[in-house]
Amino acid sequence: MTPAERFHEVYEECYPRVLAYATSLVGRQVGEDITSETFTVAWRRIHDDVPHPTLPWLLGVTRNLVREMRRRDALRYLLAAEEAQRLAGGAETQAGDVATVVADRHVALQALASLPESDRELLTLIAWHGLSTKEATQVLKCTSAALAVRLYRARRRLEKALEAAQASEPSDPSEAAPARAAGTPRTHCEGAAA
Repeated sequence: MTPAERFHEVYEECYPRVLAYATSLVGRQVGEDITSETFTVAWRRIHDDVPHPTLPWLLGVTRNLVREMRRRDALRYLLAAEEAQRLAGGAETQAGDVATVVADRHVALQALASLPESDRELLTLIAWHGLSTKEATQVLKCTSAALAVRLYRARRRLEKALEAAQASEPSDPSEAAPARAAGTPRTHCEGAAA
């Protein structure tokens, strides 16, 4: 059996189950993307790395791809939150009061989470990826003028969201610390919004 024939056989036999597994982890749309990536890995490794039975190996690849996607999304989210903290003046906080630092980070995450996905994506491109506005225009396929307007508006919305989040925080950060154990929400950015 040629590698192409073996891949075709594996694909026909396992695709529905890999898709079902991926969908159960991340939803239908992202699950389809993860399933495609899984079979891309299988195609590249069909010559030597794909064991018999194949399904458990494919599900392991799927699981690893989902974990990597979530790790990237969480990192992207946290690094964009640092931009929110910078705008809120949190970057200048002295390292002395841990409760204040935790409260400031929570406020920044809360504010960032309240923004539309397109704002989070734009702020992430600039703050996390370190792109210049010219480079960001290439990613988002828009003009420099349009990007400047979008960035200005995203930053203003972030400032307002920060003010609202700060206003809703208790005055003593140590009172709110136990309620922060819920963690960081996960998001998945798909494509650029114009």
